[in-house]
Amino acid sequence: MYLLDTDTLIFLIRGHSNVAGNFDAHAAAPKALSAISYGELIYGAMKSAYPIENAAKARRLTQLFPIIDVSQPVIETFSSLKVELEKQGQKLEDFDLIIAATAIQLGYAVVTGNVRHFQRIPNLRVENWAK
Repeated sequence: MYLLDTDTLIFLIRGHSNVAGNFDAHAAAPKALSAISYGELIYGAMKSAYPIENAAKARRLTQLFPIIDVSQPVIETFSSLKVELEKQGQKLEDFDLIIAATAIQLGYAVVTGNVRHFQRIPNLRVENWAK
């Protein structure tokens, strides 16, 4: 079970061979994306040179993978993670922490190229399908 981070989704849209191969290898496994990643994709599309086409590609992903909303348990996990990391003197973008909290709540692994960001989060499985 996998939660797809924004960069992995962008690699998928662009046809990155390693990512496409990993999608094939994990075809039977459930996959989803956070509402945060969807928002980042739509934002990127809107500021691109081709907003209509790129937004359509982002919307197509929602037909392939369910969007996981930011729920109360996710926000509580996010808050706990943020406090724990701050006590350790570490900072992480709030959106990345919400994505991580979503994966932890679901028991999913985060699929991302930003392994360095996510590996600091306790109890989070991280995979990089771009390698």
